[in-house]
Amino acid sequence: MELLDYEFMRRALLAAVLVGITAPAIGIYLVQRRQPLMGDGIGHVAMTGVGLGFLLNTSPVWMATAVSVLGAVLMELIRWYGRTRGDIALAMLFYGGMAGGVMFVNITPGGSNANLSSYLFGSLSTVSPSDVTAISVLAGFVILVTLGLRRQMFAVSQDEEFARVTGLPVRALNLITAITAAVTVTVAMRVVGLILVSALMVVPVAAAQQLTRSFVTTFVIAVAIGVTVTISGTVTSYYQDVPPGATIVLLTIGVFIALTALATPLARRRARALAAAHPAGDPAECAIPATRGTGDEVGV
Repeated sequence: MELLDYEFMRRALLAAVLVGITAPAIGIYLVQRRQPLMGDGIGHVAMTGVGLGFLLNTSPVWMATAVSVLGAVLMELIRWYGRTRGDIALAMLFYGGMAGGVMFVNITPGGSNANLSSYLFGSLSTVSPSDVTAISVLAGFVILVTLGLRRQMFAVSQDEEFARVTGLPVRALNLITAITAAVTVTVAMRVVGLILVSALMVVPVAAAQQLTRSFVTTFVIAVAIGVTVTISGTVTSYYQDVPPGATIVLLTIGVFIALTALATPLARRRARALAAAHPAGDPAECAIPATRGTGDEVGV
């Protein structure tokens, strides 16, 4: 392929693959926690880190990582101890993070809002070798956490009270989830952009859920969708000269629509098959309740 002759495209494709894996990998837990917009809030906080990176003449990726992690931890602490509700804390992260990023970039000598553009919406040509190194290290952390702690994180995402009763360190796991989400945002910002990163964390998971309810199967399908759309979007962006972030997100939404259209008749067919297998129907009081807490019923 012609695009592989260019070093910047090889870097962009590697970054795209890592983003396609990591974003749905943490996004599945955010969907289970009913916090699909957490990535969006952290993305706005990361703008402050990018601005500080420009101001202090350091790596915007690493600075954004540090600030995002701090913002995610503060959001969790406010949710636990503060009287302010979680949605108010999220709003403060949105607006404060955005304002901080704009302010720091503009007080940087020679800086302007144009410096934020590639971080807000993604840019193929600006993925540097140091960015690839940072993205690879951070992606490794995300993959290690989301796979190594999948049972514990799933249990907490499903029911915090039940997880606490079983002896799981709920607060520590919530912090780990928030920190991993923050790291994922900074992994994705060079490819899909801070504004659109939340869509890549949530929509592939929602698309996978159209076909299955098993946690493991949903995880695998969501990651497969993520990798497919990030690579396809990156290639399309190169050949058609369109924004990579917007292209990737639109492709992801297209996959969701297609799988939804496919899943609807399949669900009806399963319902008819189930009705045919049990024509009389069992009384509700005779139904056997599903087991809870083992993780077996969802394939964790």
